[in-house]
Formats: sequence, C-alpha cells, structure tokens
Amino acid sequence: MFKNKTLLITGGTGSFGNAVLKKFLNSGIKEIRIFSRDEKKQDDMRRIYQSSKIKYFLGDVREKESIANAMIGTDLVFHAAALKQVPSCEFYPIEAVKTNILGTENVLNSAIENDIQKVICLSTDKAVYPINAMGVSKAMMEKVFVAKSRVSGKTKIIGTRYGNVMASRGSVIPLFHSQILKKKPITITDPNMTRFMMTLENAVDLVLFAFKKGNSGDIFVQKSPSSTIGDLAKALKKIYNSKVKIKTIGIRHGEKMHETLLSKEERQVSEELSNYFRIPADNRDLNYDKFFTKGMNSQPIEEFNSYNTKRLTEKQLIDLLATIGYK
Repeated sequence: MFKNKTLLITGGTGSFGNAVLKKFLNSGIKEIRIFSRDEKKQDDMRRIYQSSKIKYFLGDVREKESIANAMIGTDLVFHAAALKQVPSCEFYPIEAVKTNILGTENVLNSAIENDIQKVICLSTDKAVYPINAMGVSKAMMEKVFVAKSRVSGKTKIIGTRYGNVMASRGSVIPLFHSQILKKKPITITDPNMTRFMMTLENAVDLVLFAFKKGNSGDIFVQKSPSSTIGDLAKALKKIYNSKVKIKTIGIRHGEKMHETLLSKEERQVSEELSNYFRIPADNRDLNYDKFFTKGMNSQPIEEFNSYNTKRLTEKQLIDLLATIGYK
C-alpha cells in the first residue's frame, strides 16, 4: 500500500518518526518526508540514515505556509507533530492550543487543498476525560479532524489514540534507567498509578491498521495492557540487579492516577476488531429534530482504562522491556 508513494511525517524527528523510518526505509516506498522545527535532530537523522529516500523540511505546523511546501506531491500524511509534555502544557496552555489544535487545522487544510489520499492523526489517552491542558488540546484536535473529515472530499482523515509509548522521548523508562545507572533513587509519582504499556512498534502497527481499515472520521485504539508505576520501577531494578531505593514524590501537575483510552460513551458505539477498537464518527447533522424518535441505545458499560485492562505480570513486563532493549 506504500509502494511508490510519498509519505510526509509531521513531527518526524521524534520517536514515532524514527520508528516509521526503520520500518519502511527499505520497502518499496518512494520517498519519506520529515517535517519538523528541529534542525539539530534533522541533521542527526541525516547522519544516521544517509538515505536519498528521505527528504527534510524545516518548518512548524503553526505556520500554514511552511507545511504547504512539504505537502506538494505528497500522497500520504502521518500527523505526529504535537506538544506532549503534561507539565509544560499546564504552564503554557496557549502554546498547546497553537500547536495541537491550530497546527492540526493547518495540516488538514493543506492536505485537503493538495488532494492527499489519507491523513492519519496521532492522539493520546489523555484526550479522554481530559483534566490537563495537553489532554484538552488533544481532545479538541480530535474534534477538529472528525469535523474536517465530513468535508474533506477525496482526502480520508483517520485518527489513532495511544496510551503510554514505552521508552519514547520524555517517558519514565529512560528516566528510571538513567537513575539506576547513576545509582540514584528511582523517583516515582505514586506506586499504584497505572499506565498503558505500548511499544513504538505497536504504535506504528496501530497507524498501519488504521490506514488499512479506517473510514474517514474513525478513531482507532489498541487494546493495550498496563502496569503500575511501582511494578515498572521494580522490574527495571530486577533487570539490572540494582539495590537503589524507590522514592515516591507525588503526582505532578495535571496527572491522573489511571488513563482512559475509550470513554463509556465511546464504548457504546465502538466496534471491536481483533486487538483494536474502532470508534466511528458521529455523522448526524445539526437537524436534531429528526433524531428525537430514534436515539442511541444506552447500556451499562465500563470505560476502557489502564486500571481495568489486562495487567502485566512482573515476568511479562520484564520480557516486554527486553524487546525494547532493556535487558
């Protein structure tokens, strides 16, 4: 499905962009365009991959003009550019609005103008029942791409929603690993806090599944397992036979004890597809009168969150960490 196609990845210098490159660079894909505002990371990627298939575009999704040049001649788009750090978005919420909401609108408008075949937008579990600025901005991003999907014509716009991507930039696993190597205490927020555990390979697979199976306006969610933060710290200690202490420092600005990938309301209408959920777009229009006699059935059903999903055992967690290089 990617043979002789040109793929644009916004925010392509991040963990997801690198994972996509590793998976597709030696395939039949014609060209991969990396769009980001970080010239240092682009230069690092040039040196690492040294491939004529990769083209680099410097710009910011906040500026529609800078994304427009990268869109010309593109077939497919993975929209991964975002502000993702919860504490920084709490202190600078308008910056999250500019990148995550308005930046997404710029990407989608440019994609529609250039007759892009498909756009996959990457979202987060923090968009469900959001309590922090990052989550609110991502929830609005989802509303923007679903609304755009209704008027996007030839361009299909599809979403994916992630839990915690293990060992991605800014996540706790590299932090815990670094603290263990430096023989410093592992600092955890709360030992009973749970998070979904998803590898970068899982993240790419979710995008590909959405790409193959998605209708415009759909959002796809993986049925990810989870772990407590306390168990994660203990597993890493066991892997490295470390005696460092675990220190509880308390929940940071805007954090939840448990994350949700699928709300109760979304589970009412979602479709189960093997290891995934598909949430179809609500394509009713504003003429609500005609729906008064035919509403949606309401059933008692739980949200899908990191507390009630499958919990990884210590051995499963250690085995999973080994697959991403922690062994």
